[in-house]
Amino acid sequence: MGRRLLRGLSGAAVFLVSVALLSVRHRGAREIARYPWLREGMSQKPEQRSKASPEGGGGRRQEDPQVHGPEEYRTEGSLTLEDIFIAVKTTKRFHQSRMELLLDTWISRAREQTYVFTDEEDNALKRRMGDHAIFTNCSAEHSHPALSCKMAAEFDAFLASTRSWFCHLDDDNYLNPQALLKLLSSYSATWDVYLGKPSLNRPIRASETLPNNQTKPVRFWFATGGAGFCISRKLASKMVPWASGRNFLITSELIRLPDDCTVGYIIECKVGGHLLPNELFHSHLENLQLIPPSQLTQQVTLSYGVFENKLNVIELSGPFSPQKDPSRFRSLHCHLYPDTSWCLQAAGW
Repeated sequence: MGRRLLRGLSGAAVFLVSVALLSVRHRGAREIARYPWLREGMSQKPEQRSKASPEGGGGRRQEDPQVHGPEEYRTEGSLTLEDIFIAVKTTKRFHQSRMELLLDTWISRAREQTYVFTDEEDNALKRRMGDHAIFTNCSAEHSHPALSCKMAAEFDAFLASTRSWFCHLDDDNYLNPQALLKLLSSYSATWDVYLGKPSLNRPIRASETLPNNQTKPVRFWFATGGAGFCISRKLASKMVPWASGRNFLITSELIRLPDDCTVGYIIECKVGGHLLPNELFHSHLENLQLIPPSQLTQQVTLSYGVFENKLNVIELSGPFSPQKDPSRFRSLHCHLYPDTSWCLQAAGW
């Protein structure tokens, strides 16, 4: 009787294991059905996945950019800051209130890699940045054409350089150059890489203008310019027909959306690339106080502004008070670079 009992228990165990395996396979099949391109990503290299139709990637659409595992793009290399082209977009009225703060803080640690794109001549900015201050002929308005004009100038200046990475920032971003270098060192500029943070939890929908007053619906992910984003040279070279010179403004007019949306549209709908979302980029559109103070020095970009009608800045102690340092950028800079002269002069630091 004992043997029969053992045989019965063994049979039950085999049955339960079989049911569990079938459940797992069924759940996996459902995930593949939900993301049909996930299977392709398992067997293709990054450069192969980007070889899609120039008119939108063969109809393949992602519903969640985080499903694209960045490990497939990761590599080992000897990247230096000299390989990175950092573009900061600003306007004349923010030269003093915003740009001087950046020049005193993070730009002082990446001066040779940083280029400031603005709309009006400024001798003070010229003295501090030299030929890295680019005075475009773009309008000072905060309009789609004006913003796209500056983005086109940034993109063309990068293409004319020999650098491997293009990184765009706004004038309310703090960039941690070492965190950026660590992040980009994990990828190869010879692959199609588009890094940043989406401001939406879904692809944006738009209407693309066609000849004869026709339109077609498009949807795509884009990295918000307010958090900063980076593009590899290989991907940037593929964007040239839609992004270089006047082409960027023409493309922007097709979807009637801002410059950062246009970048995502070109990459996802024209080139066939994909956004690789990264949580180390931050804009004022998110609640910055939710970032743990212990993790602030690991972030690639941070910002400040107003969120839900409240001042939106990172939570950080000293050495400057919120009254003297409302953006908290100077205090953050002292945590990262305590040897800075004005950090050493701060009381109690």
